[in-house]
Amino acid sequence: MSRDQGLLEVIALDARDAEQAQLGGADRVELVTDMALDGLTPSDAVVREVLAATDLPVRVMLRESGSFLAANLDALRARANELLALGAKEFVLGFLTEEGRVDELATRALVRDLQGASWTFHRAVDNARDVRGAYARAARLGCDTILTAGHADGVTEGARVLEQLASHEEPPMLMAGGGLRADHVARLREAGVRAFHVGSGVRPLGWVEPVDADAVRRWSELVHG
Repeated sequence: MSRDQGLLEVIALDARDAEQAQLGGADRVELVTDMALDGLTPSDAVVREVLAATDLPVRVMLRESGSFLAANLDALRARANELLALGAKEFVLGFLTEEGRVDELATRALVRDLQGASWTFHRAVDNARDVRGAYARAARLGCDTILTAGHADGVTEGARVLEQLASHEEPPMLMAGGGLRADHVARLREAGVRAFHVGSGVRPLGWVEPVDADAVRRWSELVHG
């Protein structure tokens, strides 16, 4: 993707979500389960169904608990290899230490098992003690995208940080997400943000309902317009 074109990533929980995301004009899907815990690794069955349902790139979450600690790294590495065997080609991951810093050792260990797959460092950076410092450390780990709201409480609180990060952005790509609203997009685009991540924003009734293609289409117009 050219940075000037814009990228819209939609959270999918199942195949129907992925189909609706593609129909509405999304560019990529993040596949997770259990949004009550901010997204965990989906089951084998769901991964198979989603990969069969869409032509979009699908980034599969590698996270086994509501914590951002790599509490059972061996299990995560085994899971990564299982997902690769199922056909997953892109991933979402990232860990913090107990002190609230990016866990570079654990992240690098898991990335080595991904066999060169593209991946996103997720919003663990927003839960670090120092968001800007965590972003800089995550950027050195080989990801092509960092998903961040700029603040643990979401984009409204973190917009200033996102603008600062975007003003001197170099690879990896900054993707804004986490409490993202449509009225945030123009301001962030003006600051240089080109990639956006939405979940509840494309579900008119919230997480109890599937992705709505018309809602995705409205977001696509904002991001790509």
